[in-house]
Amino acid sequence: MTPPASDHFNGKTFFHPGEPSERGLLDVLRWQLTSRPARWPKWVEIAPQPPPPAPRAGELVTTWINHATFLLQTTSGNLLIDPVFSERVSPVSWAGPRRVHAPGVALADLPRIDAVLVSHDHYDHLDLPSLRQLVARHRPVCLAPLGHHALLAAAGAERIVELDWWQSSSVRPGLDVTLTPARHWTRREIGRANTRLWGGFFLQTPHHRAWFVGDSGYHEPTARDVALRGGAPDLALVPIGAYEPRWFMAPSHMNPAEAVQTHLACGARRSLAMHWGTFQLTDEGRDDPPRALAEARTAAGLTPEQFTVLQPGESVVV
Repeated sequence: MTPPASDHFNGKTFFHPGEPSERGLLDVLRWQLTSRPARWPKWVEIAPQPPPPAPRAGELVTTWINHATFLLQTTSGNLLIDPVFSERVSPVSWAGPRRVHAPGVALADLPRIDAVLVSHDHYDHLDLPSLRQLVARHRPVCLAPLGHHALLAAAGAERIVELDWWQSSSVRPGLDVTLTPARHWTRREIGRANTRLWGGFFLQTPHHRAWFVGDSGYHEPTARDVALRGGAPDLALVPIGAYEPRWFMAPSHMNPAEAVQTHLACGARRSLAMHWGTFQLTDEGRDDPPRALAEARTAAGLTPEQFTVLQPGESVVV
C-alpha cells in the first residue's frame, strides 16, 4: 500500500526534507575514479564472546556485535538491531565488502530474540541470510520503516510492523519503539532508489531511553527533536565510520566530530560508537574513526566513559 504524501514522501519516493540525500551517478563515478582508499587489514583476530547474563530488574544491557548490529536486553524483552552475520554485505556471496573480523557474538549463541529492528534496506544493515536464520530460530516480530514488508517476508518473517517517522509500536508490555528520522537514503535494487524509508529507533522501557541513531549524516535538528519528543536518552548508539571523502559522504554519513555533536545535541547520558571497523565501505582507514573520535571527544571535554568505543562482543549496563 502506498503511504499518503507527506513532508518526506512525494507519492513515489522518500526524501529528507529540504535537501537531497543521495548523490547522482556522476558523483559516484567521480568518487570511484579519484578514490584513494586506505589499506585495511585482511583479517583482525577477535575472540567471540558469550552473550551477557540476563539483565536484572531495571537494567539495560547493550552488546555491540559488529558494524551496526546491537543486542539490547531488558527484563521486558530482547531486541536485535540491524543483524549482519554474513561474510559479505553484497547482493552476491562471492563479491562485495568482506568482513575483517568475526561477529562479537555468534548468531547461534544469541539469547531469545523478541524483536528484530531493521533501519533500512542497504546490505550492511539488512542481511537476508542472517534474518532467515533469526526468524527460523526465534520467530521475532520485525520492525522496519515503510516499504520493507516484502523484503522481510522474503526472509520468512510473519509478524512485520512498518513505521513512518515518529510512529511507535509496542513490542511487548513495557518495551516501546519509535522510528526516528535520519539523513540518509535507500536503494537495494536498480530502479528502486528511495522507494523505501530509512530511519533510527528510539526505545523506551519503564527505566530507560535509548536511541539508535541509524545510518545518518549529521543533522542537529533531529538530535534535538528526539530529546524534545522522547526525553534525553540514557544511551545513544551513534555511527562514527564510513565518512571519507567528505564531499561525497557528508549528506549520508556523519564523521566522528559530528558524532560527538550528535551526542551533545540529544543530551545523551552515554553514547556508544558503531558503524566502523567491520566492512571497508569508504576511504578512511580502519582505525581512523576511533582515533578521530578520541580527538573530538577531548576537544568537547568528554570522557571515554561518556562516548565509548566497544570491542566486538563487549557489553555495557545502564
